Amino acid sequence: MNDELELLRKWDADAAPLTGPARDRARHQLLNAMAHADQRVTADPGRRDALRLAAAAVVATAVTGTAVLFGTNGSGEDGTPGASTLRVENAAATVLNGAAAWEREQEKQPVAPRGDQFIYSKRIIKETEQKTGKVKTYTDEMWDSVDVSKPSLAMELGREMWEQPAEKGGGVWPPRQWTELKTLPQDPEQLVMAIISLGSSPDGRSISDLDKLERYEAYWLLGELLKNPLLPQGLRPAAYEALARVPGVKTIPGVKDSAGRTGVGIAHTGRGSYENKYLIFDPVSYEFLGFRDERTSTSGKKYIQLSHVVDWGIVDRVKQRP
Repeated sequence: MNDELELLRKWDADAAPLTGPARDRARHQLLNAMAHADQRVTADPGRRDALRLAAAAVVATAVTGTAVLFGTNGSGEDGTPGASTLRVENAAATVLNGAAAWEREQEKQPVAPRGDQFIYSKRIIKETEQKTGKVKTYTDEMWDSVDVSKPSLAMELGREMWEQPAEKGGGVWPPRQWTELKTLPQDPEQLVMAIISLGSSPDGRSISDLDKLERYEAYWLLGELLKNPLLPQGLRPAAYEALARVPGVKTIPGVKDSAGRTGVGIAHTGRGSYENKYLIFDPVSYEFLGFRDERTSTSGKKYIQLSHVVDWGIVDRVKQRP
């Protein structure tokens, strides 16, 4: 348990809440530790379970982001789904399966990036202070090294932050290497189980066999995968369909995106009650519109964040744009 405890010791519980790329890097570090523990201690399944619990606890309390979508729990006291839970999950499945169909109609075969290149993305964040209603808009850009061998540059609410190259044998989630992304299965059930196994041998279970923590973990990891602007053809719709199969999703109707459009939110009921963080989809076409998140500053001010990606591409160097 030394590594697990060290992860928790290194997390500063009094630090300011993280947003955007900084929060992503924290997730990546935790996930990498989980994956590396599997590789080092395959004979001790209890160690992996303990590290997964430690990482999930840290993420749930400190680094919850737009890809980790929470909602109020509709389960009964014994943890079994009630009729209302089934209804909201069915509605969420309709939206997510609709989003998969929309993606398949739109997507084309993408150009595979080389390992020495960078994935560029630009997103707009519209942040509103809850108490005063004051709105501020940020344009954040990211240059992610494809093979993680070079420093990557990201922006967090207008501030530049460098990500150092991964150590030998290290990596990030979601994968950036095209060869790694291509190995992910596009069958929704198999995709969930491949992601939840973190590279270990399949154990013959199905999604219905996942416990509460694993369901939450599957939703989180799939959400992170969908934040990657460049995926092999078919993988993004498969990820939406996989999300639709993970128990615990719900819809939040009548929400606004960063462009002021009315949409439907998709949240997850797996841990706690944080239905103010969700993905936003068009209620008719099911096109993905963006994210809604919330943050609290060190001074206690609360902010609502609406964001969406406006541009992305493959470039040869940091600061280059498509």
